[in-house]
Amino acid sequence: MNSDTGDGPPRPLLIAALVVAVGAVVAVVVVAAVLQRSPPQQPVAIAAAPAPQADSPECGALVEALPEQLGDYSRAPVMDPAPAGAAAWRADGADDALILRCGLERPVGFVVGAPVQMVDAVQWFQVTDQAAQGRSTWFAVDRPVYVALTLPPDSGPTPIQAISTAITEVLPATAVRPGPIE
Repeated sequence: MNSDTGDGPPRPLLIAALVVAVGAVVAVVVVAAVLQRSPPQQPVAIAAAPAPQADSPECGALVEALPEQLGDYSRAPVMDPAPAGAAAWRADGADDALILRCGLERPVGFVVGAPVQMVDAVQWFQVTDQAAQGRSTWFAVDRPVYVALTLPPDSGPTPIQAISTAITEVLPATAVRPGPIE
C-alpha cells in the first residue's frame, strides 16, 4: 500500500508542517521563559538630601564613570525627579538597592579622630543606622566632594571596591576634612 497516493497532502509536506509547528511551540516557550525571568527594572526612589555639590563637574565626571555592574547588582533607573549626582544598582529579584550620592555635605559624626577604612586607595567613613535594618552608608572622605554609598545587608565587598576604583580614576585624593570634636 502506497501512502503517497490518495486524497491527503503528500507525506513530506505533513512532516515539514509538523516540524514548523513544533519549532514554533518551542520558540514561544523559550521567549516566555526569558521574559518571565527578566522583568523590567523598576526605578529606585532616592530620598532628597542636602547635596550642595551634586551639580559639580567632579560629581558629573564620577556619575559618568560609574560601572553598569557592581558584582550581582546592575545599574537601575532612578525615579523622577532624580537627584543630581545620584545612581542606583539593584540585584535581580531584590527590593533593596545600592545607592550612590555625590556632592553631599560632610557626614555627621565625621570628626577629628573618627575611624576611617581604606578600600583600594579611598578612605571611607562608615555610618550604620540601626533603624535601617542592617543597611550602612559609607562616605568617601578624601576627595574634593563627599561621595556616599548606601549598601543593603549582605551586599559583600565587591560594590565598594568597584566604586573605589571609579572614584580613584576620576577624583583626585585630597586631605581628609573632619569636623571639630564637639
